[in-house]
Amino acid sequence: MSTQTGGRVRRPSHGPGSLLEVAVGEFLTRGYDATSMEDLSRAAGITKSSFYHHFSGKEALLRAALERALDGLFAILDSDEARTGTPLERLRHIVREQVAVLVAELPYVTVLLRVRGNTESERWALERRREFDARVAELVREAVEAGELREEVDPALAARLLSGLVNSVVEWARPDRDPDALPGVVARAVFEGILPARG
Repeated sequence: MSTQTGGRVRRPSHGPGSLLEVAVGEFLTRGYDATSMEDLSRAAGITKSSFYHHFSGKEALLRAALERALDGLFAILDSDEARTGTPLERLRHIVREQVAVLVAELPYVTVLLRVRGNTESERWALERRREFDARVAELVREAVEAGELREEVDPALAARLLSGLVNSVVEWARPDRDPDALPGVVARAVFEGILPARG
């Protein structure tokens, strides 16, 4: 759709970034498998050949969306706060920042969490997710060994539970609902609980 400003007609940008945004919206609405390049070009308001000028095909769009989500998550693990301090401090930082990435990149992370391994890009993304979870599990193990978490906590199970809890945010979070406060709220719920202590 065109917009008119000061007597001039201004067309929306159709660069790679905006086309990716359109594609992600269609993937979430229709499902990746059910979305065709015709659907994507119609949603973007351009021809298929114009779309192909920026992306080689539907899977290239999926790969770009998955890379955007995964780059945000792995940047957390590479941050100074995730590498220094006690294991529990590092784990708390990772959980808090993971929620922040989920909120900031909500459509892209939602696509990531819906992949099932049907394409090469999906299998790559699943492997990267397993790598992320393994690194979190190792940090949980370090926290248990340091006496910062209960010793009966199984690191692999705890990492899966943390992942499930944090990833559930995509089902109900909305960027306009105080996104800056949400990471801290979730981290406190994870590490301090939500029920008052008795006695």
